[in-house]
Amino acid sequence: MKKVIEIKNLNKSYGANEVLKNIEFSVNHGEVVTIIGSSGSGKSTMLRCINLLETPSGGQIYYRGQNILDGNYNIPSYRTKLGMVFQQFNLFENHNVLGNCVVGQVKVLKRSKEEAEQIARKYLSVVGMESYINAKPKQLSGGQKQRVAIARALSMEPDVLLFDEPTSALDPEMVGEVLKVMKELADSGLTMLIVTHEMDFAKEVSNRVVFMDKGVIAEEGPPEQIFYQPKQARTREFLKRTLVHHDRANHGPA
Repeated sequence: MKKVIEIKNLNKSYGANEVLKNIEFSVNHGEVVTIIGSSGSGKSTMLRCINLLETPSGGQIYYRGQNILDGNYNIPSYRTKLGMVFQQFNLFENHNVLGNCVVGQVKVLKRSKEEAEQIARKYLSVVGMESYINAKPKQLSGGQKQRVAIARALSMEPDVLLFDEPTSALDPEMVGEVLKVMKELADSGLTMLIVTHEMDFAKEVSNRVVFMDKGVIAEEGPPEQIFYQPKQARTREFLKRTLVHHDRANHGPA
């Protein structure tokens, strides 16, 4: 399988606080990789280092075999290859739904407005939001905003789609509609890297699950192994805690 992203010896510190320690990790073309772990384990920081929203303190990030941190790499061009869907949607409040999906294409990819609108409509249709093209973000529910954010990322036609806990800011009844769209994208063969706390979803869509703990990758493997036969004690402990919490949330205390 062709590696799209490969990370070697990645470190990130804020002062004396070492958030990522010697991360070694790759994503293959067409693969869906989910990253799980407790809050503060470094999951979102790793994602933000991959798309350079955070500058790594050390290590290499290879995109299709080239180190993007070597000083000569065209970073703006690299960023267009990565779509990012954030926890808090980050929609442009002054644009309507269609405008949100058009502006990046026109400004960054230099597409004509007509072409950009055509592409935007296509992806808004994919996420079930084509009938809302004239709505402003403030008129939408959280689930609808997140689906527009996904369409906006798709409209740039990226090589890899990164999701940073895309359902954690949503009311529980809206989580399903966003996960359904993400599952359809995963089934379509898109390369996806997803930080999530939705364990059932991770189990269902992942080719590979990465468990992070205290800034390191403690374990990775296919979902069957990670969820049913984890090798590391801390993976077992995390899953036990998470699944008990999940059962309580769904069924009330035992």
